[in-house]
Amino acid sequence: MFNDKSILITGGTGSFGKHFIRTLLSTYSPKRLIIYSRDELKQFEMQQSFDEPCMRYFLGDVRDKERLKSATRDVDFLIHAAALKQVPAAEYNPNECIKTNINGAQNVIDACILNNVKHVIALSTDKAANPVNLYGATKLASDKLFVAANNISGVKGPRFSVVRYGNVVGSRGSVVPFFHSLISKGETVLPVTHPEMTRFWIPLSEGVEFVIKTFERMQGGEIYVPKIPSVHIIDLVEAMSGSREYEKVGIRPGEKMHEIMVPEEMARHTFEFDDHYVITPAITFFDKNIKYDKNRAGEKGSPVPEKFEYHSGTNPDFLTVDNLKALNQLL
Repeated sequence: MFNDKSILITGGTGSFGKHFIRTLLSTYSPKRLIIYSRDELKQFEMQQSFDEPCMRYFLGDVRDKERLKSATRDVDFLIHAAALKQVPAAEYNPNECIKTNINGAQNVIDACILNNVKHVIALSTDKAANPVNLYGATKLASDKLFVAANNISGVKGPRFSVVRYGNVVGSRGSVVPFFHSLISKGETVLPVTHPEMTRFWIPLSEGVEFVIKTFERMQGGEIYVPKIPSVHIIDLVEAMSGSREYEKVGIRPGEKMHEIMVPEEMARHTFEFDDHYVITPAITFFDKNIKYDKNRAGEKGSPVPEKFEYHSGTNPDFLTVDNLKALNQLL
């Protein structure tokens, strides 16, 4: 699928971008792999590990539409991973979050339509479903923009879809490396916002593979949600420290006790497949004949029950302490 093709990743120096590039280079022979990001130091550091002839490093911000128009010329596939993601930071700096996560998303869409990028996937988050914080609200707006972009691009234009998943194990800024850092300094009691908190949990490798499969499956306008396990935060504490002792520090500004990836209100628009859910567009656009219960890979889905909700606290699949220990050993 990616052989002799040009692929661009916004925010490509992040955890997802690095793993995605490593996977593509080991499996395919792309013409160009373009890292688009604004941090020259991170690009320099990444170049020390990824310097294959197909690699290109473009300095640029998604807030800069003209730079995006230049970067997306002759690109076949694009993954939009750039975002401001820290929940408390977004609460205190709302304008900056809006400029990157919403205005930046529209800039990506406009550049892709102008240059007829064939397939575009935007990475989203469980916090975009029934959002209670600004970060989640901006990602919900971004999701809506990417879904509606299929209407703007027309029948022969680019196809846009969204991948929504939960906490990525070990990603930069997440709880696992934070706990590792505390433990390495000799801390034996870890800080916990609330002992009853739950989160969806996905290894980075599975997130990357799911995005690759989505390129094969997508028709345009779908939000793809992988079936993944949940974790109790207190089980994570035990798995990493060997004890269930913790210091309760309180829920941070904008945080939820539990996360949702498919809200009950979207059940009537949702199909269940073997390893994922698909939330279909609530609007009708470019091709009224699309049947979302069968994807481009030939997989078939069925409607979820009325009032269905995909919720981290009621998820039937939870990781045990032993599961988390085994997973932690792989990081």
